[in-house]
Amino acid sequence: MAAMNQNGGFEGSLQTETPEVRQDLLPHLRLLWDYREFLGRVAIYAFLASTITAFVIPMRFQSTTRLMPPDTLSNSGLGMMAALAGRAGTDGIGGLASDLLGVKSSGALFVGILGSETVQDALIDQFHLKKVYHDSKIEDARKDLAEHTDISEDRKSGIVTIAVTDHDPQRAAAMARAYVNELDRLVAQVSTSSARRERIFLEGRLQDVKVELDSAARSFSDFASKNTAIDIPEQGKAMVEAAAGLQGELIAAQSELSGLRTIYSDHNVRVRTVEARVNELDKKLNEIGGAGVDGSKSGNSLYPSIRKLPLLGVTYADLYRRTKIEETVYQLLTQQYELAKVEEAKEIPTVKVLDAAMVPTKKTFPPRAVLVILGTMLGSTVAMAWVLGKTRWDAVDASDPRKIFAVEVYTTMRARVRRFSPRGAVNGNGNGSNGHHHGDGAGNGARAAQLLRAAECGVEQPTNETDKRGHPDSRCR
Repeated sequence: MAAMNQNGGFEGSLQTETPEVRQDLLPHLRLLWDYREFLGRVAIYAFLASTITAFVIPMRFQSTTRLMPPDTLSNSGLGMMAALAGRAGTDGIGGLASDLLGVKSSGALFVGILGSETVQDALIDQFHLKKVYHDSKIEDARKDLAEHTDISEDRKSGIVTIAVTDHDPQRAAAMARAYVNELDRLVAQVSTSSARRERIFLEGRLQDVKVELDSAARSFSDFASKNTAIDIPEQGKAMVEAAAGLQGELIAAQSELSGLRTIYSDHNVRVRTVEARVNELDKKLNEIGGAGVDGSKSGNSLYPSIRKLPLLGVTYADLYRRTKIEETVYQLLTQQYELAKVEEAKEIPTVKVLDAAMVPTKKTFPPRAVLVILGTMLGSTVAMAWVLGKTRWDAVDASDPRKIFAVEVYTTMRARVRRFSPRGAVNGNGNGSNGHHHGDGAGNGARAAQLLRAAECGVEQPTNETDKRGHPDSRCR
């Protein structure tokens, strides 16, 4: 029963408070109703002003591109250990394990590269953003570009999102694509993988070996052309066989000549023919064998003599061996160079576009309907606050020290403002008309104050002349 009594008492207090609340709210509603025309005009003006403002603000468009998570690093064993450590414990433990094992997030690397000054400067120069953003210094242009760009990474999926906002939809899409291109270029340029270092070393070594190979081939070619040394071993074999054949024919011709001389005289035609043949065979044999001590070839010989072949063979073999060595080294380095390029391509995290940047067709700013509604509500709220505040101000007695002080401060500030204003004299001359209108406004305010007091006292109209004047001692009788 006590609980019920307490509840009953509580309900009774609520029932007694509700009419009081309504009674306190009613004078304010009546006052706003009396000023309904003024509030309606203010709402219309606020609606028009906010509408014009919403359509004057330049539109902004946002173009977004998304990148797939980069491939894992080449050190798959350490990456797996870091991933297992991250799953087994909290995120902090997983990040600590990744740092200790040297495994870094390629997505975070992408975000860092995209926010670097190198990428920003490239976009500023490509799209002339200093002129677009009306900046005279590169630092200000970087700051404005960062404000118009949102780069983020989803920690769960690892997807990197690049969102660019600009007044021109075409430029917004082009800038988003330029971010991807610069990222792809810089990732390949600043890669410090072992395959890249190996590829750079092999590339430089290939250039050196190519120069040495060209020099050796040129020396070998000059030597072979100068000495008619096509193939020294084969040439020596062919010349020995030719010399043996000539030697055999020479011996046979000499035998025949000796037999003919025993029969015929030296002036015989047959003797002279065989003798001429013997001389020719001997001459050819001397040309092949080499004449003189140095074994140099004669003027009519096209090939080196047999005596000179051993001397030429040493130089020929040396040049030939050098050329073959350089050629073999060049072939091996070329194979290693191609393999290193393949490994480098595997280790470099490639930029894979998930959603390409498209030209936006819908603006992202300003929200015109929201601005119009908020502007209208703000104007109406300020007007209602002004009406309530002015009524309260008029209701305060003129002898109140607070009102006297406020009027003094207002008058002093207004006088100082007029002193510095070029139109102060004109305003001073028109004080009479302004004062007349001010008196009308004060009368309306006094009437509203009387209505407010009457509503607070629970009566519809003031009871006597003193109440009409708003004397503070006769507020409620």
